[in-house]
Amino acid sequence: MTRDDVLALLLRTPHPPGDVVRIARTTAGWTQGALGRRCGCSASQISRWETGKAPLRDVAVLRVLAAALGLPAEVFGLRDHSSGVSGGSDRRPGPRVDRVPVPMREEDDPMRRRTLLAGVGGLAGSALLGATPASAATDPIRSLEAALLNPPITTARPFSLAEIRQAVGSARVVFQHARYGEVAAVLPKLLARTMAARADQRTVEGVAAVNRHLAALHTLTTELMIKVGNDRLAWTAADRATQAADAGGDILTQATTRRSWAIVLRRSGQAETARRLVVDTAAALQPELHRGPEHLSVYGSLLETGAYTAAVDGDRDTAQSLIAEAAEAAARVAAGPHATAFNACAVGLYQISIARVLGDSGTAVEHARRIDPAGIPVVERRARYYSDVARAFHQWNKPEQCYRALLAAEHASPDEVRYRPAIHQITESLIRHPNARALPGLTAFARRTGVPA
Repeated sequence: MTRDDVLALLLRTPHPPGDVVRIARTTAGWTQGALGRRCGCSASQISRWETGKAPLRDVAVLRVLAAALGLPAEVFGLRDHSSGVSGGSDRRPGPRVDRVPVPMREEDDPMRRRTLLAGVGGLAGSALLGATPASAATDPIRSLEAALLNPPITTARPFSLAEIRQAVGSARVVFQHARYGEVAAVLPKLLARTMAARADQRTVEGVAAVNRHLAALHTLTTELMIKVGNDRLAWTAADRATQAADAGGDILTQATTRRSWAIVLRRSGQAETARRLVVDTAAALQPELHRGPEHLSVYGSLLETGAYTAAVDGDRDTAQSLIAEAAEAAARVAAGPHATAFNACAVGLYQISIARVLGDSGTAVEHARRIDPAGIPVVERRARYYSDVARAFHQWNKPEQCYRALLAAEHASPDEVRYRPAIHQITESLIRHPNARALPGLTAFARRTGVPA
């Protein structure tokens, strides 16, 4: 068959994208390595796409492949935008929204802004973000929800890869400072400019690199939405994070997004599926643990999440087994030359939560007493520590200790008590408690957190 015959066949009869790549490549007489050199990826990556071992759904990647193979975008189910550019202008078209009509196969299914931002990454007021919209300053969580559920067609200026790294890292630091409203205010523009950067790439490796950063942003969005109790948006963000991670092809990014996905599954009532997901992901990561502390840290974080999920499901034995394995992983990280965020303190925080959800309030408090909160360097974790202590004392019907822990959480981070639904519920319960008058300042605390008093 001639090239024109093959093209007519591909346009007439839909084929999976991997088959399109293979047919067009062999018709051109190219090896997988030759095609890889034309689009900036390895021969093994081409092979994984052609055989279906790696998903091929990313629109930007498909456009790079179509250009390299000299094919119209329609063969991949995309709209061809090469025509209709008026006046012979060479200006690149703005980002567009496309949908690839390729069914997902079962085996491919993945499971202080102005002050703080300026201090940690130079984002506020810079060319990276611009001004914060008034609506975001008023209700940043709602604005983020609108941006994700009803994204506008935008011509956002694309980030460079260096700008993406800075922006993603800075946003993560803001979250670690437990400034949830501030990180929510910047995420819509960060996401828009990162997606524009993905559309702007001209090599497969460039697209993959942006996808890995995009996965990190969507994972951060997932964590934020879990904090504020918006499970619908957490689900949306986790799904997008997983898809971007798979397109990025990095095993640590994939494992991290699956951990977030498992948390969302657990919160939706699918604890068994969530536990199976994190355990399977940890098992897949095991052969890579020799590569260094980052792999061990992600592995241990998966075990922590699996342990907590098992506890939520009432499986005490599995919870204790998995958290013990996580403690061993933390010890291995501590024995190495590089410190990471995953450590014995992180495991201890999970032990508090596990004991509490299993109904062992006293045990939870005992675990908490073994941790010096002043020694927790990350503000978000310190605030979470006090929140979990408050929840344990509340469960134990000790209102005075519970209230003191809530005040400590607020001191660590006002957003920790302002945005978290579980803290609101405890505060409402304390207001109705017979001993409420013995808790000085409770009414004012409730008002500060948005709870009717």
